[in-house]
Amino acid sequence: MGLFHDVFDAAQKNGIVIPSAPSVVRTAKCSSAATSVAAPIEFGSSQFYAMCALGGSLSCGLTHFAITPLDIVKCRIQVNKEKYGSMVQGFKVTIAEDGVRGLARGWAPTFIGYSAQGLGKFGFYEVFKNIYSSALGEENAYIWRTSIYLAASASAEFFADIFLAPMEAVKVRMQTSPTAPTTLRACAPMIYKQEGLTGFFKGLPPLWTRQIPYTMMKFTCFEKTVELLYQYVVPKPRAQCSKSEQLAVTFTAGYIAGVFCAVVSHPPDVLVSKLNQDSNASVGSLVKQLGFKGLWGGLGPRIIMVGTLTALQWFIYDSFKVAMNLPRPPPPRMPESLKKKLGIPGTTEVAPVAEKVAAPEKSAKSEKPGKVDKKQEKKEKKEKKAKKEEAV
Repeated sequence: MGLFHDVFDAAQKNGIVIPSAPSVVRTAKCSSAATSVAAPIEFGSSQFYAMCALGGSLSCGLTHFAITPLDIVKCRIQVNKEKYGSMVQGFKVTIAEDGVRGLARGWAPTFIGYSAQGLGKFGFYEVFKNIYSSALGEENAYIWRTSIYLAASASAEFFADIFLAPMEAVKVRMQTSPTAPTTLRACAPMIYKQEGLTGFFKGLPPLWTRQIPYTMMKFTCFEKTVELLYQYVVPKPRAQCSKSEQLAVTFTAGYIAGVFCAVVSHPPDVLVSKLNQDSNASVGSLVKQLGFKGLWGGLGPRIIMVGTLTALQWFIYDSFKVAMNLPRPPPPRMPESLKKKLGIPGTTEVAPVAEKVAAPEKSAKSEKPGKVDKKQEKKEKKEKKAKKEEAV
């Protein structure tokens, strides 16, 4: 363990800005049963990231599992608009053909796939956000906080989609292909037999084009909405709000973020559904076939689905943090050092005022010595001339 500490210390002495060693590598301490107390989890520690990943897994897995019926109808509208039409008609046709049990088709790959995705999405987001903030420093991290949210969420989703892709391929095939088996244990071997491993990952590129913008919007819009709600809507500081009030803000911000997410990521979502339905289709051929209007099929149901989904995910994730007593930093505030530099009232020093006061002195000192001497000589000559006139 000491080796890791030496490496971190050496890196920091050489100017590399990274989280401190204790925040990444935690040392276990033994204590007697009589005096042992559950120590709080340190922000930025490996245990903190692991718990965030678990909370994200629960939030994504449970919510996607709960809306499986809506997801089935949405996918079927995307791949067969003529048959399934609107959301109401889609439910009627699905129940008429498959019964009520048909609305649960694909629940197993949905739960497994999105649990894995949530683990990577939320866990890696916390990791990357902390790394990028530490690399920029306190002041720049505040100034560029929106860029940090965008970069951290994009980085996290890149890996999360790799976890999701296999189960997403199975889920869509089960829900949209009439000839596909209706269970995970039968459908997954069928895809592998027909297409090999590539069959599970052929939808990964469009999945990235759908999920990365979606997650960038999801996390950035959520973070900024929370910040604005506490600044302009909530009548008291976050520290004075109860846990239930804080969770209400979380749910509201999550729903607002979800609506934007649905719109931004909808065309790639249509392509993902089409690609996984037809093994011979390509992105280019589908874009030509669907046209601009076809790429927006099923947007209404998806706004309802994604808005509710995103709100519930953030609510579950934040509730998990509260239940596990994890650190929950408040919305970002401008550092005092930056306030002083910008001359914001209420700080101990106001830079612009100090500069204005110092300006006359600076201008006086900046005059050349030659000019000062000439002025002094003229003044002395005038005084001598005046004395001679008085003497006369």
